[in-house]
Amino acid sequence: MKCLYRRALTVVLTAFVVIAASAQMRWYDPMKPEIPFISGRAWNAEIGNSSFGRMPQRMQTNLPQAVWELSKNAAGLSVRFQSNTRNVTVKYTLDRMPGYVNMSKLDFAGVDLYARDANGRQHWIGNHMGWNFGDTITIGYKHIRTRDFASRGLEFELFLPPYSTVTSLQVGVDDGSDFKFLPESAERPIVVYGSSIVQGASPSRPGLMWVTQVKRDLDYPVVNLGFSGSAYMEPSLFEAMGEISARAYILDPMPNSYNLDGPDIQKRMVDGVKYLRTKNDAPILLVESPGGVDSVLRYDASDAYNSGNVWLLKAYNELVSLGVDNLYYLSEGEIGMDEDSYIEGVHPNDIGNRLQAQAVERKLREMLAEDTLNRRYAPVRQHRDGLYVWMERHNEVIGLNRTTDPEVLCIGNSITHFWGGEPLSHNNGGGTWNKLWGKRRVVNMGFGWDRIENVFWRIYHGELECCSPEYIFLLIGINNINNGDKEEDVARGIVDLASAIHARQPQAVLHVVEIYPAKGLEAKVERTNALVREWLPVGDHVKLISLNRVLLMDDGSGNINPDMFIEGLHPNENGYAALAKELKKQAGL
Repeated sequence: MKCLYRRALTVVLTAFVVIAASAQMRWYDPMKPEIPFISGRAWNAEIGNSSFGRMPQRMQTNLPQAVWELSKNAAGLSVRFQSNTRNVTVKYTLDRMPGYVNMSKLDFAGVDLYARDANGRQHWIGNHMGWNFGDTITIGYKHIRTRDFASRGLEFELFLPPYSTVTSLQVGVDDGSDFKFLPESAERPIVVYGSSIVQGASPSRPGLMWVTQVKRDLDYPVVNLGFSGSAYMEPSLFEAMGEISARAYILDPMPNSYNLDGPDIQKRMVDGVKYLRTKNDAPILLVESPGGVDSVLRYDASDAYNSGNVWLLKAYNELVSLGVDNLYYLSEGEIGMDEDSYIEGVHPNDIGNRLQAQAVERKLREMLAEDTLNRRYAPVRQHRDGLYVWMERHNEVIGLNRTTDPEVLCIGNSITHFWGGEPLSHNNGGGTWNKLWGKRRVVNMGFGWDRIENVFWRIYHGELECCSPEYIFLLIGINNINNGDKEEDVARGIVDLASAIHARQPQAVLHVVEIYPAKGLEAKVERTNALVREWLPVGDHVKLISLNRVLLMDDGSGNINPDMFIEGLHPNENGYAALAKELKKQAGL
């Protein structure tokens, strides 16, 4: 009797602790705004907060019924938010609990949490079995900490269950912690069309789906149009994809479409690609089915997949012969599945999903000029500065460059950011910005705390698209010097960055501005600038200018003039006024 009493007391106390812990959290609903904070949806504004589905209601009548029903599943969708919380709890409901023998419950009905620190480094966060799969599912993530810029917290991305229809979802964080939902990058997405393997079968959790791995590894928005058992290349699917202004299309329907007659495979793919090409000139990748890995003892299955791939290759060759350009092909051999890559011979496990992700990523790096990795400064986002939200400013810049037809772009860090102009944030320059530029249409692409690698990310992720400026000004590097980077690396990074900008905007005159001096770093800045002067190829459209003399003392010491600075790094209004006068003279504005 005593043991039963203790056991009952333990249950009561545990329930009390759970209730108390829940009461100490604040809850946020990504579906509350009219345009919800759902990433991975091509029609997010149109679908709105009516559902967690992937396709808008108007498409129901044209889509195959099976595709429409599967589009209600949250495959590839995620919720992004920023917080300095130590604990995260997710509670959500499903229209029903599916059951799949060949899938982990954490895959088809679970969520998966990743986070980036202030310097953009990404890490996975395990739930350590902190779940409760009841009518309302709760999954908790405890004791989360970061060392760098700890007060800034982390940028989280919560991947939703790929084989379930989510009906509600809330994110809970510690009471008193900062919290903000984040939008997806406004750049063009990669669109992936395919079968159950694209939708999310059968890794152990959503973050290990090969499509999600591509999103995480390359950091591009990805639209997942995977439909289990239903990827048969109907015209309505290509019409839907044609509505999306895509960075690239990945067409991977063969794990289902191999069941069609061979000539039908060829015709459907040829017609579909030709239709996409009337809507978009983005690169298109055709992917063979890597099925039949147990072919030594089950060659019948292997023969069926191989037959489908033969007809896919015929479609590719026909399209090439018709002059369809920017077309790519990924063969079964390039994917490289083996006997340990599948869970039951049809769907890849964690190993297989990783192999497919790596194969697709290699091909995408070949397809996308934006994804050329720098030798020293690999592109990465950041959120070191607490005065603004980095991703929101990124989207504002994309919007302005698409809609205002800017004549001038000013690219840089906080020194540019805090001068003035649009998008408006801080203004340390008083009226000097407007006096300098007058009636010219200028976009301020300065981002506080940016380093060279962050500018690489921004130009690779859409900020230089849909505009044709006359002038571009680039001032970057002081934060890399402050970070302890070698002078040679900083100089080479600036030269490489200038090359990348010029390649994307060849009509513009690119003015590379030498790094401004900073207190205590004057000598290192000058040595870095000397290397840039030596290495930068200048010409009619690439010029190097130095404004530094107006920021230095007149005594020849090479030290900064404190009257021109707020704290030895950022110019004050006097400094900006002097810079504006010198810039106008040297750039011929």
